[in-house]
Amino acid sequence: MPSLKSPCSAPSPQAPSKKRFRFKSSKYQAQESPLSSNTGSEETPEISTEKQGSTPDIFNPNHGSISIPDLKLFHHYVTEAYRTLADQSMDRNRVWQTHLPQWGFSSPSIFHLILALSALHLGYLQPELRDQYVMQADSHFTFGIRSVTAVLSKLDPENCQLIYMSAVLICLVYFGHGPRLGEYLVFGETGKAEWLVLMRGVRSILHAHRSKIFTGVLEPQPDPSIQGVGPLLQDELCQQKYHVEKVRQLIDSQHLDVDTHIMYAGAIDNLLEMFEEAYAFRSAGKDGICVLHVVVGWIYRRPEEFINLLEAKDPLAMVVLAHWCMLLKFMRSSWLMVGWDEHVIRGIQTSLRADYRGWISWPVSFIQS
Repeated sequence: MPSLKSPCSAPSPQAPSKKRFRFKSSKYQAQESPLSSNTGSEETPEISTEKQGSTPDIFNPNHGSISIPDLKLFHHYVTEAYRTLADQSMDRNRVWQTHLPQWGFSSPSIFHLILALSALHLGYLQPELRDQYVMQADSHFTFGIRSVTAVLSKLDPENCQLIYMSAVLICLVYFGHGPRLGEYLVFGETGKAEWLVLMRGVRSILHAHRSKIFTGVLEPQPDPSIQGVGPLLQDELCQQKYHVEKVRQLIDSQHLDVDTHIMYAGAIDNLLEMFEEAYAFRSAGKDGICVLHVVVGWIYRRPEEFINLLEAKDPLAMVVLAHWCMLLKFMRSSWLMVGWDEHVIRGIQTSLRADYRGWISWPVSFIQS
């Protein structure tokens, strides 16, 4: 089976093959539209698309037909929704606007996942129609998950960028669905938290092909607007650091083995670095989706031993996590993250032993203010 070419490579020109798409009625439509009522007749409107090169069957599904509601989702993504998923001033290669939709024509996972995100964004913009859009999003999310699962075993340097971006989209869809009862990103009331499982998937993909993934259009670019923490935010940052250092003192007072103490020290050190970076972004007028990599990056870098303590609701680990939650507040301006900071801190409050709750009074008050 031939492998999917990397999206950043330039395939040699070949004779284009045409694939016919037929409008079909959608299960999401309350009633049949004039366009869809003729489905199956010779007069049915059709769209032809052209794709270059050949791809494996697993990335080349027989779409057969496409509904008008799905076309509307695609249109909304390429005109509006993509702007909400990344810092557009830094997306100089137009990954989210141009490349992802193009990759979606050969990668069913990306195609369905951008439609899922588009539906969720429309549900956010039109709350009276949210249930309808969530239904559409769930349908596309299911197909997207299946497609990613099918190709994970075939991860290689040629398709790793597409699979990585599919995994990122899955995590964004999870955020866009909004907080779930009993699920607090990195721990849950019962079993493993779904988002943590997704995050581990992203980490395994990066571990296997990091050097290849971040090349071409996905190569990271420095942000020249980030020039350190401005004077207006210095005092607030100092307050945050003071309270994080108090947590370090709490950890130092415990009788921990050497390895565990080193693990906690690393979590505190990196958390302080993330606060510094987040406040530098805020000083440049950037928050919301612009700091997603800062906020999620701290969780991404935590070793399995620390994650296991969170899943077990270890009080020390939960106190550290509560202070990380303050970073989530800086993402409130993104529709993807509305309510997540308050949701996770409430979950920590509920799960934390009473004798440790005083240690999270600062993050609780900061998030609720």
